[in-house]
Amino acid sequence: MRAIHRSIYKSPAQLRLMIEPGLATAASLDAVDAIIRPGVTTLELDAAAEAAIEARGHKSNFKLEHGYFHTICASVEDEVVHGIPGSRLVKAGELVSIDSGAISPQGWNGDAARSFVVDDPSRSGEVAARRELNRVTEQSLWHGIAQLYSAKHLNEVGAAIESYIESQGDYGILTDYIGHGIGRAMHEDPPVFNYAVRQRGPEVRPGLVVAIEPMVTLGSADTYVRDDGWTVVTEDGSAAAHWEHSVAVHKDGIWVLTAEDGGAAGLAQFGITPTPIA
Repeated sequence: MRAIHRSIYKSPAQLRLMIEPGLATAASLDAVDAIIRPGVTTLELDAAAEAAIEARGHKSNFKLEHGYFHTICASVEDEVVHGIPGSRLVKAGELVSIDSGAISPQGWNGDAARSFVVDDPSRSGEVAARRELNRVTEQSLWHGIAQLYSAKHLNEVGAAIESYIESQGDYGILTDYIGHGIGRAMHEDPPVFNYAVRQRGPEVRPGLVVAIEPMVTLGSADTYVRDDGWTVVTEDGSAAAHWEHSVAVHKDGIWVLTAEDGGAAGLAQFGITPTPIA
C-alpha cells in the first residue's frame, strides 16, 4: 500500500480558512488576560477561554487530544507546559503560562500561548526575575517570527530564537518540546526548533504555516512529567515561560494568525509590516 505524503504547504484558499480559528484562539487568551489575578482558579481561566472560543462559533481543539478534557493548559511557576486546570488559586507574583487552541467548523486549527506574571505590588527581586524571563521569552518569539519573514529555510528561526535568548542572560531553552506545523491537525510537520540545529529544514515559501513556541526557564532546561501524565515540570524547580503564535507565510508576506493585528505591534521593532492574507 502506497504511503500518503501530505504537503506541508497550504493553498491560498486553505490559508484563508485558518484566519478565523487563529482569531478564536487569540480571543481565548484575551479572555484569560482580562480576568487573571490573585485568587482566581486555573479552572476559572479555562472556562473564560472556552466561552470566548465558543462565542466565535469554534470549539476547543485541546479537548480533541485523547485523555485531555480542558480548553487550556495552565502551567504555574515551575510547570513549563501541559498543566491541567483545576482548583489551584493563582497567587500574586506567580508566573502562569496559558496554552490554548481552537478548531473551526471546517476543521482548521489555531494554537497559541502567553505567559503572565500575576500582579504583585511588592515588586520583589524574585518577581522582577520572572518578569524579565517572561519578557525575554516573548521577545525571543518575535525574533523567531521576524526571522521567518526573511528566512530561506525554516531552521533559521530556531537559530534566531536561541541567539536572542543567549544575548539576554543565562537561561534554559527547552529542547524536548518544540514548535510544529499546523493546519487540519493541531500538530503537523514540520518540526520548528527553538535553537540552532545542523539541518536547514524545509524551504520557507508561500503556504507554510507553523506554530513557533519557545519555552524558557530561569535555570536548567531539564524537565520531567508528573504522575498525571501531562504536566511538564523543571527538575530544579525554576520558573518557566511559554509564548506561541501560529504564523502563515503567503505570497505577499507573513501574517500572525493568532494575533488580532497580524503581528504588527510585535514586528514593528524589526521594521516588518505583516500583510493580511488575501
